[in-house]
Amino acid sequence: MKLSVEISKYPLHSDYIPFIKSFIERLNQHENLKVITNTMSTQVFGDYDVVMSVIQTEMRASFEQFGKCIFVCKFISGDLSPEA
Repeated sequence: MKLSVEISKYPLHSDYIPFIKSFIERLNQHENLKVITNTMSTQVFGDYDVVMSVIQTEMRASFEQFGKCIFVCKFISGDLSPEA
C-alpha cells in the first residue's frame, strides 16, 4: 500500500529555520522515499510501512534534538506525488 503525507513543522523557537532544515535533510536521506519540499510544507511519498516508520523516527529525533515543536500532518492513501 502506498501513502502520501504532507507535513508542516513549527518549532517553538525564534531561530526556527535550522530546526526545519534538519528535519527535511533527514527525510531526504531515506532513498526509498520521495520527498518534495516547498515553502509551506514537505510532502513524503512511499510504501505505507516505510513512510510511517521514517516519520516516527525523524519526529522523535526532532523532539530529542530540538525540544518542543509542533507537527501538522495529513495522511492520504495512495501515491499522490506529481510524478505518479
